[in-house]
Amino acid sequence: MSNFSTGKNEALELDRRDPLARFRERFYLLSGKIYMDGNSLGLLSKDGEESLLRVLNQWKQLGIDGWLDQDNPWFYYGEKLGAMQAPLVGAHEDEVVVTGSTTVNLHALVGTFYQPEGRRTKILADKLNFPSDIYALKSQIRIKGLGPSENLVLIKSRDRRMIEEEDIISAIERGSGEIALILLPAVYYRSGQVLDMEQLTAKAHQYGIAIGFDCSHSIGAIPHEFDRWGVDFALWCNYKHMNAGPGSTAGLYVNRKHFCRTSSLAGWWGYRKDKQFDMLLEFEQAPGVGGWQISTPQILSTAPLEGSLKIFAEAGIEKVREKSLKLTSYLMFLLETEGLTKPPYNYRIGTPKDPKRRGGHVAVEHDSAASITKVLKKRGIIPDFRPPDIIRLAPIALYNTFYETWQVVEALKEIIDGGEYEQFENVRDTIA
Repeated sequence: MSNFSTGKNEALELDRRDPLARFRERFYLLSGKIYMDGNSLGLLSKDGEESLLRVLNQWKQLGIDGWLDQDNPWFYYGEKLGAMQAPLVGAHEDEVVVTGSTTVNLHALVGTFYQPEGRRTKILADKLNFPSDIYALKSQIRIKGLGPSENLVLIKSRDRRMIEEEDIISAIERGSGEIALILLPAVYYRSGQVLDMEQLTAKAHQYGIAIGFDCSHSIGAIPHEFDRWGVDFALWCNYKHMNAGPGSTAGLYVNRKHFCRTSSLAGWWGYRKDKQFDMLLEFEQAPGVGGWQISTPQILSTAPLEGSLKIFAEAGIEKVREKSLKLTSYLMFLLETEGLTKPPYNYRIGTPKDPKRRGGHVAVEHDSAASITKVLKKRGIIPDFRPPDIIRLAPIALYNTFYETWQVVEALKEIIDGGEYEQFENVRDTIA
């Protein structure tokens, strides 16, 4: 981080030298605003708009024949986009499918891989995971006729920001004879910490335990190597860094070695494609990851992802990661160098400084975080707030700039200098 300078001109120079700068023009930016919330909802790309309009036009001109239109049939859309997304997670094309929603996919995958037997009845997770995942895990334990209080083991954080890999490894080793499944996030939604998925997968497999990852905050922000690491399964949403739109269709991965398994939630769209319309009552699971699909895909909620994936293919996930790390490093450098981590500002950085442990956003902590977030929004800067004291700032590599990052830090300083935050109640809005 020491290679940066603090001035406005230096920020503009970083933008002039940015090899990904041209992609900013491919997105619809919010007029008069600085958007730092792409880790919650990515902006619409022009490519995504084009693919959505193409699908709408298919519907308009073809009606039901859109399902088997020779050029872009909807019938195979989930598999097609899965193949396009596979390079982002280091997988074979038949191991990734775009389908369902994050929590539905979590239920389908956990239901498949969580098979309690004998003493092995427990799921290992952690206390910093996104709450929805914990709700689903407890539900899956109950479905198996067991009690969540005895069979869901949650690893504690030492500092309420991060989970240390050594603590996870210790928990695996202590409970190796009782753990049936491990589910962890790839990136923590509060702190932006990246877990060492390769190390944890190897440790889980050492004890014969299946392991999966929720990659909702990592997909599109960092490269993954699921096949090389031997990850058993993974799932993610596509509306954050992937820019596929609010409530967009999610994605999942199943390692080829598990294609012999039967999906726990059999459904119409998981049937083998060549016989699906035979309307037989006996379920024949589709080969490959397509067998984990459940319902007819929401084509209009899927289409924008196609355009976004074309941008990622053109930009390259490694280049995206390189710029993302540079932006977040620059943000933390400015906070520290400009004195914002000292009195009277008292901001705290709750994100790892080690690039290998940092995802695509920075958690800026402050005792008045909720009210500061409201002032930022009033000023036209869009972050988000996470209780109790976190302002999440996500400078997105494909459309944010170093100058915007510089402006955000200047605003954080001015908000304290002028006491603007004192005009707002320090409580979150309905949607934070």
